Amino acid sequence: MSDTYLHPAPEQLAAIQQLNVDGPIVMLNLLRFAPSGGAEQYARYAAAANPYLERSGARLTYLGNVTATVIGGEHWDRVILVEYPSTQAFLDMVGDPGYPSEIRAGALFDSRLYCTQPATS
Repeated sequence: MSDTYLHPAPEQLAAIQQLNVDGPIVMLNLLRFAPSGGAEQYARYAAAANPYLERSGARLTYLGNVTATVIGGEHWDRVILVEYPSTQAFLDMVGDPGYPSEIRAGALFDSRLYCTQPATS
């Protein structure tokens, strides 16, 4: 799997920084674990990342295992929704030099991360 789907590209982080979003964002995580021990390694990542999430003011709003695909052909193992108080809180967290992004990348075969905000209509 390409590193493109395991780490955000600098231009993607720059695009989030340029968003004109006032208030919270919710990050939608779609995860496919590495075939050998990925789920266990992701649990280690989650434990290591938790202090960073807490410092950023983020809160986990949903954690679920994917049980079936109803529309589409991609397979995902887990879906996670994390709410951040702002785009800057997210950027500060992932930009922290101690943030365990390499543990996350090692746990995954594939992933997607979408930045969302509440719809107004």
